[in-house]
Amino acid sequence: MDETIVNVTTAKFNALIALVQQYGAAFAVKILSAIAFWIVGRWLIGFAVGMVQRALGKQKVDPTVLRYVGSAITVTLNIILVIGILGYLGMQTTTFAALLAAVGLAIGLAWSGLLANLAAGAFIIVLRPFKVGDFICAGGVTGTVTEIGLFATAINTPDNVLTLVGNNKIFSDNIQNFTHNPFRRVELKAQLSGAADWKAAAALLKQHIATIPNVLAEPAVEVEILEFNLVGPVLAVRPYCHNEHYWQVYFDTNRTIKDSLGEAGFPAPMPAQTVIIQQQAG
Repeated sequence: MDETIVNVTTAKFNALIALVQQYGAAFAVKILSAIAFWIVGRWLIGFAVGMVQRALGKQKVDPTVLRYVGSAITVTLNIILVIGILGYLGMQTTTFAALLAAVGLAIGLAWSGLLANLAAGAFIIVLRPFKVGDFICAGGVTGTVTEIGLFATAINTPDNVLTLVGNNKIFSDNIQNFTHNPFRRVELKAQLSGAADWKAAAALLKQHIATIPNVLAEPAVEVEILEFNLVGPVLAVRPYCHNEHYWQVYFDTNRTIKDSLGEAGFPAPMPAQTVIIQQQAG
């Protein structure tokens, strides 16, 4: 009887081992296949995104649009790939899709700010108030746009600091694009003494500033009286240049104002104060 029990136990154990081997081998094959599908799928996604971007690039599509389209396609195809692999492993994809929708709703409620940034990024791409490479002032940051992402825009400031600004903050605020127009005006002032001949000073500055490199001949340099103060008249000095030459023209014009007026012998602008002394008769 003991031998019978042992034989039955051994038979059950062998059957269990065979069952584990059968299903374990099948599960291992599925796991390895899923890993292979993931690797191949990721490669195919990268290849497809690259093809789309190259095709759009040949059509001279803006680089900003290329990055945005590439990111959107990558995210979408990765989600499809994950759902496909889970379905291959035997999971109910409908249940997974419902779970994904519920999670998406919860994330949407919790991360409404991110979704607002995503929507604003889409509007930036469509309306194109600026593009990569433009020098802008948006969201309180001034600099050159290096990338327009799904949620934020990267701006490199003039002091070489990379700043990420949320797309919603940019789109909900004023946007100044200094690159959009072919040229821009440099705003400077020149203080004159009250005893100076402002017409001669204006003519001299126009002549000298027009010779500064990268100052445009048209529109011509503007020099006019802007205001008056206790020292004397204040001249508005306004040369025009292309955006990439702005700071060079700005600093060169300041030096020209100082050197030209000084060499021409114009009196230094100094505040004057009249002092009246009264003496009482002794």
